[in-house]
Amino acid sequence: MFDRVSKQMRARSAAVLTTIDTRLDEILKYWLLLAGLLSTARISFSPHPSSGTGFSTFLSYTLLVVAPFASTLLALRWMPDGTRQAQPSTRLARFGKWRTVDHREAQRHPLYGATGIMVSLLIGMMLNVPVRAVEYMTAMPPLPDVAPRWLSALHFAMTFDVVLFGSLYMIAFVAALRRSPIFPRLLAAIWAADLAMQLLTAQLVAGAGDLPPAVASALHNLLEGNVKKVLISVALWLPYLLLSTRVNLTYRCRVPA
Repeated sequence: MFDRVSKQMRARSAAVLTTIDTRLDEILKYWLLLAGLLSTARISFSPHPSSGTGFSTFLSYTLLVVAPFASTLLALRWMPDGTRQAQPSTRLARFGKWRTVDHREAQRHPLYGATGIMVSLLIGMMLNVPVRAVEYMTAMPPLPDVAPRWLSALHFAMTFDVVLFGSLYMIAFVAALRRSPIFPRLLAAIWAADLAMQLLTAQLVAGAGDLPPAVASALHNLLEGNVKKVLISVALWLPYLLLSTRVNLTYRCRVPA
């Protein structure tokens, strides 16, 4: 019974992975369309139409839409096939006892590939982009031509955050999809940078001064929520990235000794 359920789950995850891989172009087109429409609607329903919407708002929303799309295309070009990429010379994941195998032996193993639980991680990284984009649009109103210093600082920090990490998580998604050896350490580095970015945002906005108490409270809750989400992701996925036979086989070309 357990074996049958396990086989069904592997088959479903493989089907989902194939769908994502073969329809990635369509997914990116839908992203451009939906994100573009949402951005246009957000600007159109600006709470300050009389003062006008600043150029920085149009630029930030353009980057919000285009950056994940462009970074995905670039990553697909950089990492066409992970099996052609050399393994890192220094191992950072040293937990457990492993035996190194070559690419051919790894590919013949039944656990090779980004299927199974890995599909959930891939989907999570991909969904992280629209979730952060919606949170940005909700929390950050379009910037008027004339804005107080604290609002300009907040707008810059929040825009930099959503554009940078929307791009980085999609690059990590492609690295996982294409079985690139750099994927586990790349995702760990993105997690660390994401946590650091939340602290830097708080310091940058606080340094601008004259932050209204209501805005300060809302910003604190938002940044605290972002930190918690990253820490939850680390707690859930870091042990898997370190100890999973599938991950070690697919991305590190090694099997349990």
